[in-house]
Amino acid sequence: MAAFLLWLLLLVFCWPLALLALVLYPIVWLISLPLRLVGITVTAVFSFLGALLMLPARVLRGKPA
Repeated sequence: MAAFLLWLLLLVFCWPLALLALVLYPIVWLISLPLRLVGITVTAVFSFLGALLMLPARVLRGKPA
């Protein structure tokens, strides 16, 4: 809601810039989508490696009481 109100304010004061932002927003979103997928993948790989490195300690610790 705040982003919409800011866009309306920009539309009132500088309508060409607001229209340019309206046109460019989907393009920027499409360009950033692969980068988000890479970030999710890297996070998953690091989580997997952390779990793999902690596995011997978890096995040696045994069952909690």
